[in-house]
Amino acid sequence: MSELLQEAVHAKRQILIDQLIRSGVYKIKNKHLYEMTLNELEEEFFTIGLANEPYQDTYMECSN
Repeated sequence: MSELLQEAVHAKRQILIDQLIRSGVYKIKNKHLYEMTLNELEEEFFTIGLANEPYQDTYMECSN
């Protein structure tokens, strides 16, 4: 994976982790957020409805 792609994945993961923590989510299925893949974090983000929260724009801007 190129360095630029790795940085982008890391940035997206960090944004999702920050938003999940702000909403009170620290672990999912006995797994710490930092142990989860980007896909797992995105799935949880949309499953619990954070995509409809006011700060969703921060995530959406970085997902393009």
